[in-house]
Order: sequence, then structure tokens, then C-alpha cells
Amino acid sequence: MREASSMFSSPMPVHLQMESKRQKIREDLSLASVKSISQPRMSPKEKSRKAQSRAGSTTFGEADSIAMMTGVENQFGIGNSDSPTAPALYIFAEFIGLPYSPPYLSLRGSPELTGLNFASASSGILPETGKSTGKCLNFVEQIDLFNHTVEQELPKHYKTSSEVSDYLSKSVFVITIGSNDYLNYIKPQLLPPKSRYDPQSFAKLLIDNVSQQFQRLYEIGARKIIMFEIGPIGCIPSVTRKFKPSGRCVEKINQLAITFNDQLATLLKNLTSTLQDSEFTLGRVHMLSYDAVINPSNYGLKDSSNPCCITWANGTSGCIPLLPACHEPDKHYFWDGFHVTEAVYKVVGTRCINGTSVCIPKNIKDLVQI
Repeated sequence: MREASSMFSSPMPVHLQMESKRQKIREDLSLASVKSISQPRMSPKEKSRKAQSRAGSTTFGEADSIAMMTGVENQFGIGNSDSPTAPALYIFAEFIGLPYSPPYLSLRGSPELTGLNFASASSGILPETGKSTGKCLNFVEQIDLFNHTVEQELPKHYKTSSEVSDYLSKSVFVITIGSNDYLNYIKPQLLPPKSRYDPQSFAKLLIDNVSQQFQRLYEIGARKIIMFEIGPIGCIPSVTRKFKPSGRCVEKINQLAITFNDQLATLLKNLTSTLQDSEFTLGRVHMLSYDAVINPSNYGLKDSSNPCCITWANGTSGCIPLLPACHEPDKHYFWDGFHVTEAVYKVVGTRCINGTSVCIPKNIKDLVQI
């Protein structure tokens, strides 16, 4: 342990340093509104499942950014961010046979090697995204926490830095982020400077930021990274009830997401070709999700227009606490004004595990076996 401890030494004992850092972040996040951070986002089944993994924390949301699941040897590794697919991580964990990843800020003491979740509700690719709804950890801050974990916590489990590197190289990082950036983009009063960007320029701004953070992840030790596309945000109730499209969705807003997704696909290919031993996988969820909205019965759904729960602001926001949800959440596409149900996550998750059309060029099963 001498080599590792000398590399990652600090004036304060490591366990006290980590707990002090987590406590400071908890205090900052506790200042945020409960409505924006801890409002229900999923079906009752999901809510119960997630409550167990939160260990009582109500200040750490699962949406937009980086969540982490780590495995050992050739098993499942590190992962995400909105979702998009945060709950899909739990489907991946079930497939691999790992427990659900606990939120980083819920930990007391050293984390286990079976996973961590660094995701933060309302956050986005840009640091300013999410500030209008309260305090959140932005993408950069989440990766900072992951880096701190690698430097201060993993050496407790491995004797040398090469063993830490080997462990990280066998982990799978799952990232879902970007929807909130576009929800702010279509509300220029929240971020006035963004009105200067046309759709192509705004997408490039986001992609440049993603590229920088992915290169940071690579430098920290990540080698297998999945990033999911932004879904059809022009179809979510918070958008359709505001803009009232003639069709099922606001297609101009969906096109914004498609513009970003096209640039994302190019970025991931370039990173794989330029960063040695890296595997960047694209989660192509946009068209699959869109088809489920337009043709819900093909996916076992009945309602792809209305939230399952009773929400604030006539279906355009989060669930109102303590009010009953719909009777068949597994038949609904949307849980609230922004987020989808477990049923939709399963559609995406199962196809990403074994299929060849959603997660490309490698699915979860392929990445685990590398």
C-alpha cells in the first residue's frame, strides 16, 4: 500500500477528507428547493427501488450527467447522467448481477466496488444549466468528485496505481446529459446569451464541452464510455402543452436534439480513433423513443401524451407530492411533465444490453466482455 498511499497522500486523513467534502456538498445542495431536487420522477415501483439506494438522501437526483457503476474483472463498470437513462443503469446492473449504484452523497465512509452514482438533478452540459431550478452539481463538478474518488478511495482497495488503472479500464461509464441544456435554450429568458447561438452553433458549443470532459474522464482512467442521445424533447408534456403543436410533437424542437445527436455521433467516433484503447459507444435512443411516442401500442403502452402522476402547472412540471399516480404506470410513456416511466427505460435498456441497433458499435454485453 506504500506506493498508492504516497501517490494519493493528503494532510487530512483520507476518510475524514472525503466525508468533509461530501458534507460540504450536502449542505450546499440542501439549500436548493425540495421541489426541484427531490420531486418524484418515476413509477411507484421505481420510487421504492430508488429510495433504498439513496440511503435516505433527498438532495441527490438522478438526471443529466454522470452516474457510475463499477465492476471487477470483466464485469460491469462505471456509468451516468437525465434521463434519459439513469434508471436504465439499474436494468444494466440487474443484467450483470450487481446491486444498484448508490448516490455518491449518500455514502458514509469508503464506497464499495460495485458502483457509484454521481448524477445530479437539473444539471446539464453547460455549468449554468440547472441554476434556475436550484443548486445542482454540474457536469464538471461531477467528474471532479469522480476524480477525487479515484485518487482518494480506490487506493484503499488496490495496492498500486497500476491496479487502480486496470480496474478503471474494465469499468463502463454511462452518460446521459444534454436535455436540460436544450430546455433552457428554448427558454431564452433563463439564459439570455444563448439567444446569440443558432442551432448548429449551440450544438457545437455543447459538443465541445462534452469532448473536453470526455478527455478528462480518459485521463482519469475511463476507457469504456457510453453516451446516450438526447431524446425527442419536443414530445414531452412540458413542451407540447406550452407550444400546442398541430401534430403529436413540436418537431422543430426535436430537430434541435437531432442536430446535437448528429454531432455527438461524429465526436464519439473521433475519440475512439484518437484515444488509445478507448471504446466510445453511442446510445441511439432518439428515434426509438420517438417511435414509442407515435406508436405506443407497439411497445405495450396505452398513453404517450399525458403524465402518469398529477403534476404542478397542468402537466408541465414535476409530480405534486402525496397525490396518487395513475393506475397503470407501466402503460404510460411519461411519468411527469419531463421524465419517462420505467416501462420506457426497459425498452431502451434491454435493447442496449443485447441488441445491435441502439448501442453502437458495441452494446453493454460486448463492453463487459472486452
